[in-house]
Amino acid sequence: MTKVQTGLDILTAQAFAPLRGMKVGLVAHPASCDSSLRHAIDLFSAASHLTLSAIFGPEHGLMGQAQDLIHVAEHESTGHGAAARLHSLYGTNAFSLRPTVESLRGLDILVIDLQDVGSRYYTFQATMLYCLEAALPLGLPVMILDRPNPIGGLAVEGPALEPGFQSFVGCADTAIRHGLTMGELARLYVQERGIAGAPLTVVACEGWKRGMLFPDTGLPWILPSPNMPAPATALVYPGACLVEGTHLSEGRGTTRPFEIMGAPWLSGREFAARLEQAKLPGVTFRPLTFRPTFQKQAGKDCGGVQIHVTDPDAFRPVRTGYTFLQTARSLNPGEFQWRTEIYEYVTNPIAIDLLFGNASGRAAIEQNIPWPEATRAWENDEAAFRSRRQPILMYPE
Repeated sequence: MTKVQTGLDILTAQAFAPLRGMKVGLVAHPASCDSSLRHAIDLFSAASHLTLSAIFGPEHGLMGQAQDLIHVAEHESTGHGAAARLHSLYGTNAFSLRPTVESLRGLDILVIDLQDVGSRYYTFQATMLYCLEAALPLGLPVMILDRPNPIGGLAVEGPALEPGFQSFVGCADTAIRHGLTMGELARLYVQERGIAGAPLTVVACEGWKRGMLFPDTGLPWILPSPNMPAPATALVYPGACLVEGTHLSEGRGTTRPFEIMGAPWLSGREFAARLEQAKLPGVTFRPLTFRPTFQKQAGKDCGGVQIHVTDPDAFRPVRTGYTFLQTARSLNPGEFQWRTEIYEYVTNPIAIDLLFGNASGRAAIEQNIPWPEATRAWENDEAAFRSRRQPILMYPE
């Protein structure tokens, strides 16, 4: 039985009354479904007293068909038969990440319904921010249909984003694991960045509490992106995504991306043993050999580990991700490489610095500093962010 209703569920139950007579723009992706698995595009299209005039698809495309870093054409198919014009918000350059004035012209409101996974570098919340910055100053109201944070709303973890390290995977200074919903993030961004103009409305979830993980909600899990197959993936993602900043495989091309990670030059047994010695809370590591079918290390046998979370409340994914990289590099610094190719439209800083939001994380790994010492510097950042977010929290513990 569903315990939680999303913003889309609430709006549907209201028969879309707040949008009566409006020309609506909708920002959506595959997980923009109600608790009965009906997609927002179909629900909006069927509402007789509004007009769905424009649809905007974020990274991975409206239907979630594109892998990471793959540009999406402006006129991809909606797959829903909708007559609305379609716009890609992940094209061939950084300018394509933001809706244009022309794409917003003629709309009465922009509705955003995107499932986030609770991490600063998951790009759907960056798309949301860019939409706020484009729409509100034009006098175009924005409505956020809120959804639960699948990894809970209590824990905050990771360093602050320093000036000079902003990017699509770090659009604003939050903790890496921020513990906020999309609606709360929107409220924070409007408040802290002084985004003025038209009003922001958040249609809140009903029944969600900050201590809930996604399985507690009773909602169906729908992949919001191609490599987010399960709530368990979302739980490890705030740390495991740091592997994107290296030439190690983060498990793309396997059935358990971000839970399975490694490289051809690693011994899974030695790697798992060293990780266990780090005594990270709430997690254990199983050695394995895997062969990615695409992306990094495709077709090669990789030694590595699968992350098994044993205590979600104690588990600290960002500290675990740091330790994964520090340990892998210490085992063979000659083979370990940082990713220096262009990453999310940026060549400098390099990917790992964009993901950490600073150069300090990489420097600590290169100095082989164990996680308790290296991450002690994060504690002030984490406390400061907890304080900053307090005024905009919408849900009880």
